[in-house]
Amino acid sequence: MEKAINRQRILLQHLQPTSSIHPSSGLSASICSSGDSAAYQRSNCFGDDVVIVAAYRTAICKSKRGGFKDTPPEDLLASVLKALIDRTKLNPSEVGDIIVGTVLAPGSQRAIECRMAAFYAGFPDTVPLRTVNRQCSSGLQAVADVAAAIKAGFYDIGIAAGVESMTVNSVGWSGPVNPKVEIFAQARECLLPMGMTSENVAHRFGVTRQEQDQAAVESHRRAAAAAAAGKFKEEIIPVTTKIIDPKTGEKKQITVSADDGIRPDTSMSVLAKLKPAFSKDGSTTAGNASQVSDGAGAVLLMRRDLAMQKGYPILGVFRSFAAVGVDPAVMGVGPAVAIPAAAKAAGLQIDDIDLYEINEAFASQFVYCCKKLELDPEKVNVNGGAIALGHPLGATGARCVSTLLNEMKRRGKDCRFGIISMCIGSGMGAAAVLEQGDGVDQLSNARRILSNNLLSKDAL
Repeated sequence: MEKAINRQRILLQHLQPTSSIHPSSGLSASICSSGDSAAYQRSNCFGDDVVIVAAYRTAICKSKRGGFKDTPPEDLLASVLKALIDRTKLNPSEVGDIIVGTVLAPGSQRAIECRMAAFYAGFPDTVPLRTVNRQCSSGLQAVADVAAAIKAGFYDIGIAAGVESMTVNSVGWSGPVNPKVEIFAQARECLLPMGMTSENVAHRFGVTRQEQDQAAVESHRRAAAAAAAGKFKEEIIPVTTKIIDPKTGEKKQITVSADDGIRPDTSMSVLAKLKPAFSKDGSTTAGNASQVSDGAGAVLLMRRDLAMQKGYPILGVFRSFAAVGVDPAVMGVGPAVAIPAAAKAAGLQIDDIDLYEINEAFASQFVYCCKKLELDPEKVNVNGGAIALGHPLGATGARCVSTLLNEMKRRGKDCRFGIISMCIGSGMGAAAVLEQGDGVDQLSNARRILSNNLLSKDAL
């Protein structure tokens, strides 16, 4: 009996609040959204957290004209997979699975090409691989799938990647269309060209041509400034490849290490001269839409306790993911629905988010989503977005992970939570919440309040 009482006493000591152990700390109650049955506690000390220890990408190049126009997609993917091995000294045989987001190529062929890429990169045949296709969110879906598998205990280390060569594979439809679409309006709207859904967003929600062009100018301005400051060097893997001169047929070896779609001289006057690309009276042009691009990215995820054991730096913690459905006719509104859903799943509110990477599929939908959520422009796409950098469909999610986490790391403790989001063809949206890794203490979000009416109801 005495042993049991002593045990209870020790347990009670462990359960005492920190303030009773250190009464002179001067800390007070703080606003914290992690209560109310939140998905996790706002702390970064759990060994089973899924963490990101490395995230790299290729440069993003213009399809059919850029540096990767003659590079097979599997070579792009192999480059980033090999970089994960070389730069982290990872034992490739320890990887439980590789999941690759990819969109345009025929499914079985691209799956085989990706498996070949893993062999080119140095992975043994014991490491499995699969592809995933959720349109423009495929790269982010790959990250979410790996994170979920690690959390479920299927394996401890996984790689999420994305690849797209829009030079090799273009947007198109194969075979006849089911006549049922004439009966089901929303099914029919799934077949709308993406540019027309952009026009629908602009028309339905009153996004002007001027607003769209201004967003495009700002994307190029920020991307050019980031490139000039060397901000992308940490995330871009130089790729040595061959390029063929279309006039002479001569092959030349080059090393591609910079995005080639950024136009620093973009201006409102230049964009104003462009004609609408999808509708005679429309407002979506080649200048205020994302670029058609080639590129790849890869992200290394694992359990936190294993990452610490191996001595890896922790770039970020995967906190939540949400995929949502929206009206296919205005598919671009997806982020406006997905972002609040992902934040809620992480026990957070929009005000808790310090940085955003929102894919600029079209300026119309990007402007609408930012306005709808009342986001601070200084928190969104601070290094430019897809209008300037390009949008290699399957790779964009992986690219955004690298861009976001590196920027959060540069900003330090004041930048704790970030969100990646994009719209999805056929009417969906996706978003993920990431928390900054190593340099965050458990009380970095404490704010003094005058009363407890803002505390979680779980604490009252």
